[in-house]
Amino acid sequence: MDYRLLGPLSLRGDNGAGVLSAAKQRQLLALLLLHANQIVPVTSIVREVWNDEVPPSSHATVQTYVLRLRKVLAAAAGVTARRVSTEMLVTRTGGYLLRVAPGALDVHRFEQLAAEGRRALSTGDHRGAAAVFGESLRIWRGPVLVDVPAGRLLEVHVARLTECQLTVRQQLFEAQLNLGLHYEILGEVTALAAEHPLQENIHAQLMLALYRCGRRPDALAVFQRLREYLVGELGLEPSAKMQRLHHAILVADPVLDGPPPRSDGLVLDRFSVVAGAR
Repeated sequence: MDYRLLGPLSLRGDNGAGVLSAAKQRQLLALLLLHANQIVPVTSIVREVWNDEVPPSSHATVQTYVLRLRKVLAAAAGVTARRVSTEMLVTRTGGYLLRVAPGALDVHRFEQLAAEGRRALSTGDHRGAAAVFGESLRIWRGPVLVDVPAGRLLEVHVARLTECQLTVRQQLFEAQLNLGLHYEILGEVTALAAEHPLQENIHAQLMLALYRCGRRPDALAVFQRLREYLVGELGLEPSAKMQRLHHAILVADPVLDGPPPRSDGLVLDRFSVVAGAR
């Protein structure tokens, strides 16, 4: 079976795609997949599906949803529903467990590749990091669980995965900046900065890319826009790291000219222009 959550929810087996038309069934499958190979208590399913408006028949209704989900899994896998109930979506004391093979869930593949990219980045292998980060981001087909109504439990996972994707995008830019690809990434970094007007690190990467493209006035203008947002929205001045980067651009500090390919990237550490900085 192949399961996908990074975009519209989908499942596909040897016999084709499974169809889950009911929104609450999609919620159930998403919750089980995000806790793959772990017991999900019925109480958690009830809380996710109904929040504070729990009907008296909630536990019996969950059993019905599980029965229907087993039939969908059986049809997609080309096996009997009984086999699904004993080998795939199994009943455990107080809950249910969905067995998912290694590599069968796109979330797991994304997280594994992201970790591999971080290891490459930490060792100065920027070319390898860029390749792996790019591969991890191509797994995404849209916003996570875009067609699944998220209750309180799923909302936490949606927020976490969305933040993970944003971090990986910044780490990819970091690797690409160290490879001298400032022209190539300029459009994407500009768009991401517009989406996140208060995020300092993305703006720092945009400023650096613009500077290296010979657009120093534009790089300084990015800082001014960020400062206006921070002061206007939060009453905060940019961090000391951002202000040091701004000063370096003002005086055309040679440290900004960028490392050659295969550098370990330490030239950026002076300003902490790395994913995860404030």
